[in-house]
Amino acid sequence: MSHSTDHGASHGSVKTYMTGFILSIILTVIPFWMVMNGSASHAALIGTVLVTAVVQILVHLVCFLHMNSKSDEGWNLTAFVFTVLIIAIVVIGSIWIMWNLNYNMMIR
Repeated sequence: MSHSTDHGASHGSVKTYMTGFILSIILTVIPFWMVMNGSASHAALIGTVLVTAVVQILVHLVCFLHMNSKSDEGWNLTAFVFTVLIIAIVVIGSIWIMWNLNYNMMIR
């Protein structure tokens, strides 16, 4: 009886790492160039920085951390989604509490 040591975790190839590296450089250079150029509006700069940041997070998760639904029978993705949910609850709850404290303390 042989036991497999492969738990479904994918290991990256040179192609995957290079793709992630090149995409990371591009997603860093675009907002940097826009800010240094100064020709875009403030709202466009903030929007571009936020969008490229989120895309870069996804690139890092897929290309470098190998997060996908196939690895380890989807438990990596499930753990990641749970972590994001808990962090969102903590951050949104903290902002809500601080806003309520500020509102209630400023009335009196």
